[in-house]
Amino acid sequence: MISTGENEQGLRKIVDFIRMLSITILLIHFYIVCHSIFLQAGLTNNITNRVLEKISRTHVFSSLLVSKAYVFILLLIFLFAKKVKRKNAGNIQYTSVLLLMGVALFFCGQLVFQLQKVKTAMMTYMMVTSTGYLTILFYGGQIALSVKSNLLKDVFNRENESFPQEERKLMNEYSVNLPAKYRYRNIERKSWINITNPFRGILVTGTPGSGKTYFAIRHIITQHIDKGFSMFLYDFKFDDLTKIAYNRLLKANANGTNKAKFFFINFDDLSKTHRCNPLNPDGLGDITDATESARTIMLGLNKEWIKKQGDFFVESPINFLTAIIWYLKKYEDGRFCTLPHVIELMQVGYDDLFTLLNQETEIEALINPFISAWKNQAFDQLEGQVASAKISLARLVSPSIYYVLSGNDFTLDINNPDEPKIVCIGNNPQKQQVYGAVLSLYVSRLIKLVNQKNKIKSSLIFDEFPTVYLNNIDSLIATARSNKVSTTLAVQDFSQLKKDYGKEQADVLMNIVGNVISGQVTGETAKHLSERFGKIKQQRQSVTITTSNKSTNNSTQLDFAIPVSRIASLSSGEFVGMVADDPSQKIDLKLFHNQIQNNHQKLAIEDSNFKDLPALRTINNDMIKQNYLQIKQDIQEILAQQLRPSKGISNSVDYENTIQMADEMDI
Repeated sequence: MISTGENEQGLRKIVDFIRMLSITILLIHFYIVCHSIFLQAGLTNNITNRVLEKISRTHVFSSLLVSKAYVFILLLIFLFAKKVKRKNAGNIQYTSVLLLMGVALFFCGQLVFQLQKVKTAMMTYMMVTSTGYLTILFYGGQIALSVKSNLLKDVFNRENESFPQEERKLMNEYSVNLPAKYRYRNIERKSWINITNPFRGILVTGTPGSGKTYFAIRHIITQHIDKGFSMFLYDFKFDDLTKIAYNRLLKANANGTNKAKFFFINFDDLSKTHRCNPLNPDGLGDITDATESARTIMLGLNKEWIKKQGDFFVESPINFLTAIIWYLKKYEDGRFCTLPHVIELMQVGYDDLFTLLNQETEIEALINPFISAWKNQAFDQLEGQVASAKISLARLVSPSIYYVLSGNDFTLDINNPDEPKIVCIGNNPQKQQVYGAVLSLYVSRLIKLVNQKNKIKSSLIFDEFPTVYLNNIDSLIATARSNKVSTTLAVQDFSQLKKDYGKEQADVLMNIVGNVISGQVTGETAKHLSERFGKIKQQRQSVTITTSNKSTNNSTQLDFAIPVSRIASLSSGEFVGMVADDPSQKIDLKLFHNQIQNNHQKLAIEDSNFKDLPALRTINNDMIKQNYLQIKQDIQEILAQQLRPSKGISNSVDYENTIQMADEMDI
């Protein structure tokens, strides 16, 4: 309706009439209830008395409280309908108290009739009731203004940014379902985060303490184990997640829901670790597998090289390491093809090493630049090509690492239908620079074996993903979906991923993942997520109050469903995100912003009853030392068999030197 002067004038007259009607009813009420006072004062008239006598028989004046109720209702209509001609500068709490006092005086004034003097009681009643009426009239206007404008009630715009979310629990044989609650239209409702298609990738983000492990990753582990998944778990802070997986598998084994065997690798306590050779020759199908392994090791040890791939002094060490790995793979059917043997063979002098490598025709192209530099006595160039590989791998020279990497307790084909496994590999935050490269090699080889057809469903979970390097992890997420491989990546922030993987690879990972669960993040990560979640239609209200008038403008507009500021201020356990579906199980409400509900008491009891990881063997320093010396002796035997007989050189002196060196290291 178009607002005109005539309309406003007519509305003002109606509102004023309502106020006068309420005052008239109140005055008639006073005249009827306190008629004796008016009679004594000579303020009565026969005609007036006859008229009011008929009026008093109506329902409005049937009782004292009914009359006041009519007056009060008319007064409220007037307060909410009138045009405001002043700004509301009062304190809302203080004003509300005074308003309640006015209501109490208005409705409870009849208590004064208990006074002995009737005249005094009636006068007091009229004064108290009138005071209550005027108090409601004055302070009720300010309250009505606050209710009508309602601008400061939702300071942070939470109600506008709320939206419907999925309240059904959608389950299938692969799904992860997280119970949650959210607010919509100022009502708290129950909901579910339904990751019905985990094979499209799961990205869990959140700053330290946001709850991504306790509220999300923990449940992905337990629910996938319960549903019969084989699993690889990278446990950055060993053995926090490993213990959860181990105890859950014990329960699943007992219930018959998961027949997998449990294996774990830990470099700090050798009595509680399995041994596994990531360079198992059976897993190296051709030289490209060796190249991939070499690249993973070198880039894991030198993460700044990730951004320089293709440079001469990056590719040269990788080719050099590839040649050594492939030589040991071909030598005696890979009997000595382990990373410790690779490291020890790399330390051999150039004369013997290049003579040895030159015997393998498949690596001639790889070692030709090195042999050419050696023959031409370009030792500076040669050292630049080889020394970086030697220096980097020298960080892995550790008897404990050698011990774990040189065994064969299990293979990395975790989703083998005949022998499913759950494999947990632990890192140590204090030694992540050293352990990270070795663990990256494990993961690289495992992914190669997992991403194959005709295998059982598997789940790969990486806690603190940027602390390991995986080449072409985006290809795994893109191609492994058809092979029933679920990949879960937990990162703290996009900048952390960009620092360790480079901007291009980080951008691909952030965009290719279908399911996103994010706790509190800031900066570029929050901006990226806000744009990904899109916009919703929101209501806007603007109120302009002047000394003579008040105007209200209501509108709707598209705005971010979850703005950057909201993502940056999430509480622990509060998550935003988006899930992906598949054609067989559509999800219309993919977006969520809720509080995941954990049964804290139940989880605490469960944690207190956890069994510790079992000790697998009794081991001492002598056994570790013997393994270390044996690896060095193996390299000497290779040299003796392939080169030294023709030179008439015995390897006994080298072995004695090896023992002496080991004693000096105090292994």
